[in-house]
Amino acid sequence: MIQDISPHQYDVTYHNTEVKEDDIVLIFQEDKILCNIKDDQIIYPSVKDIIEFNSILKGGMRFLFKIDKISYFEIQQNVIPEFLHWKYIIKEQLRNIRPSWKAFAGITGYQIHKWYLEHQFCGCCGTKMRLHEKERAMQCLNCGRVEYPQICPSVIVGITNGNHILMTKYAKNHSSYQKYALVAGYAEVGESLEDTVRREVWEEVGIRVKNIRYYKSQPWSFTDALLVGFFCEADGDSEIHMDQEELSEAKWFDRNHLPREHSESSISLTGEMIEVFKKGLEKV
Repeated sequence: MIQDISPHQYDVTYHNTEVKEDDIVLIFQEDKILCNIKDDQIIYPSVKDIIEFNSILKGGMRFLFKIDKISYFEIQQNVIPEFLHWKYIIKEQLRNIRPSWKAFAGITGYQIHKWYLEHQFCGCCGTKMRLHEKERAMQCLNCGRVEYPQICPSVIVGITNGNHILMTKYAKNHSSYQKYALVAGYAEVGESLEDTVRREVWEEVGIRVKNIRYYKSQPWSFTDALLVGFFCEADGDSEIHMDQEELSEAKWFDRNHLPREHSESSISLTGEMIEVFKKGLEKV
């Protein structure tokens, strides 16, 4: 999956570290990221590349994380235009970018960047927030409130019925993602993840489930989510009653005849769970 970047090592620990010329800069413009695609490989600009373009920008860099002891920063000021061979691509292209560990770096940086962007003002008193000096957080000097990055827990559900698995497609007005996937949804206030599984399956396809089993989790920065995968079984009636506002399709597929256009197995929890079912390993 996209977070499996071994032998590279991701370190999310916050460091108030000095900017070095060989460090990497992730630059965002709305839902786009600045990069260079060369020989089907993604490259991000270094600090040296950026200060050669505009030396003033070095003073406005904000630490994100480290990979292999190389620090990744973003620029706090207004976005910079494309220059030389550095061009913006939409973040969704990172689903298919190689090497995958750099795609992980890009989308993870985007999630942190987006959180900073959306928390510039205090939610209690409306005062301008400032960076916390020792943590990845925003602090209000007026009322003292400290805001930390928030992650949205979401379930991915492999609903099985013997040798069949239920797969869905989103309605076009609900999501731009139009490949087959599994039932999914965000946990609500006061719910356990198992209750979220039961509710989301009932709301989306009208089926009761049993034998809910945890499979694996995955950080998914494309939607600020922490995905938690579960397999479960249809309990009784397996007739589908689809939520037509959220879904355009919901079908049972035989283990040996799964649609080719299902989710990307190499990067996503959804795709991996579908492959696990295809191999008959969902109960292991």
